[in-house]
Amino acid sequence: MKRYIGIDLGGTNIAAGVVDSDFRIISRATTPTNRPRPCEEICKDMAKVALEAVEAAGLGINDIESVGIGSPGTVDSDRGVIEYSNNLDFYNEPIAEIIGRLLGRPVYVENDANAAAYGEFVAGAAKGAENAVCITLGTGVGGGIIIGGKIYSGFNYAGAEIGHTVIEADGVPCTCGRKGCFEVYSSATGLIRMTKEAMDAHPESKMHEMVGDHVSGRLAFNAMRAGDEAAKEVVDKYIKYLAIGITNTINIFQPEILCIGGGVCNEGDALMDPLKELVRGEVYSKRSAKNTRIVRAQLGNDAGIIGAAFLGISK
Repeated sequence: MKRYIGIDLGGTNIAAGVVDSDFRIISRATTPTNRPRPCEEICKDMAKVALEAVEAAGLGINDIESVGIGSPGTVDSDRGVIEYSNNLDFYNEPIAEIIGRLLGRPVYVENDANAAAYGEFVAGAAKGAENAVCITLGTGVGGGIIIGGKIYSGFNYAGAEIGHTVIEADGVPCTCGRKGCFEVYSSATGLIRMTKEAMDAHPESKMHEMVGDHVSGRLAFNAMRAGDEAAKEVVDKYIKYLAIGITNTINIFQPEILCIGGGVCNEGDALMDPLKELVRGEVYSKRSAKNTRIVRAQLGNDAGIIGAAFLGISK
């Protein structure tokens, strides 16, 4: 059985896993990213955790077919270069060359959202599809697009930025410089912002009693379940914006499967049922015999490691 290494390079932690050809993570290792610091130092730590994962699996590095890395930012996957990552303060870093020198194995690099989408495609919610889109609702809105079984990232490797499509003209400013981005309204950050705004406008809301130490993305959903009207308005508004962005995405790509991941998806049917109903009523293909299936992502945080591990076979 063949084994691969997948590395999820995050702004907080570096996670590595040895993955077998049945898409199972058989060992893991992690270390803090400790950013900002030079790329060479971070690469040495990536190599270190990769070797730790290999040792934990009872293997040697020569037992590994290839190494894949998912990184935030714009990644030239053909050259293995991180062109720009504001999270890591990287500019034109030849990361595949550096890791290849340290580990002596073929190295492939991809944007982290693309790597996670590829994980869902090969082993998760989008397995068996030819065309799929994966959207992650986290601090931002991440996107990954699979067309014809291949990761699509555009001619300049900056494609699939679904979160930076505008769904509200002249809306709330986004960190990208635009106003009214999908990300501003449909990320967990956007949900928290709308929850805080509703709490300010409704001092009588149960959300004040239920808040705990901080306002989270769960608060509005929990208060809605407790019968709070202001919280229900927040949830309805959030799902409406999410449906707009997802409908737009389906209308452009018409994938067989669109999977949604991120912590907000833990709300389950309270999120997915009304979301699917809204999209079903708006999507252009609603009268077609074939329509995109909207599903929850299955792999959670493992998607990035699994997808990165198999980047070599995506080429």
